[in-house]
Amino acid sequence: MTKVDRRVVKTKEAIKKAILELMNEKNFDEITIQDISDRANVNRSTVYLHYLDKFDLLDKLIEDHINKLKEKNEWACQEEWGDATQIFFEYFRNHYLFFSTMLTSKEAAPSFRSKFLKYVMEGFKEELHNTNGKNEGLNEDVIIKFAANAYVGVLESWLKDGMPSPPQSIARELGTLLDRIL
Repeated sequence: MTKVDRRVVKTKEAIKKAILELMNEKNFDEITIQDISDRANVNRSTVYLHYLDKFDLLDKLIEDHINKLKEKNEWACQEEWGDATQIFFEYFRNHYLFFSTMLTSKEAAPSFRSKFLKYVMEGFKEELHNTNGKNEGLNEDVIIKFAANAYVGVLESWLKDGMPSPPQSIARELGTLLDRIL
């Protein structure tokens, strides 16, 4: 196993934070690599050392968070809906800048939302088979799409409203609703 250079990790984090901050200030199309490097306090060549362009940076940023959510999903699925949902909403709160930016940015939102929705639907599809027949006679795809869109919609509203309730509270309510559906 290779040792990770902490300077590289810090540099990548600074670059990722820079693009998110810039996306909150102006359109993604207007952001340049120079803007990103200035905000991250690194050379342009350093940005290019780690990313092909700003689109690659955005894709890698999205991919990183989806992968981290997948890791959480492995052990969260062993919990009841409320507890599992709380694990995720605490993650969303801790990464507020990323998720609020991705779900509100006109340029990034459609791409991120579709990837995120696909991830949520995959998770719900696995859980649907443990419903003990409560959805018998209903189309599985409709149930999954309904639950996933509701989940993402609640998350989106919670973030846009500035997280008006703590993760435990919103998770308990959403968990109760998911338990009724899935």
